[in-house]
Amino acid sequence: MSSAVQSPVKTIARWALAAAMVFAGLSHLFWARREFRAQVPDAAATVLGEDGVVVASGVVEVMLGASLVALPKSRGTIGWILAGFFVAVFPGNIEQYVKKRDGFRLDTDTKRLVRLFFQPVLVAWAVWSTREG
Repeated sequence: MSSAVQSPVKTIARWALAAAMVFAGLSHLFWARREFRAQVPDAAATVLGEDGVVVASGVVEVMLGASLVALPKSRGTIGWILAGFFVAVFPGNIEQYVKKRDGFRLDTDTKRLVRLFFQPVLVAWAVWSTREG
């Protein structure tokens, strides 16, 4: 648990990440469910179905985003959990690239490949914005 005061820049970055996560989670649940299905790995779909995976990940994203703001004393732990979540969903991005699945205007191999390089940025953002100082 963390109770130290965080720098204003990190606080803004954490709140921005929280807002992005809540927005992404809600989009999983409502207006972009079909688009997110392109990122569901076949193996995960056999367990919950494509829509089940999209809904479950959306719920997790809303919860993690809200926790970044609502539980500031636990922000370090939540940051690591969120980083782990970003790593856990990365295979879906890889499968979208490998199987040439269109979604979110990622309709070329180049666009899908470039998208892969943003996942480490999200991991770093989650860890950095939740650290003390």
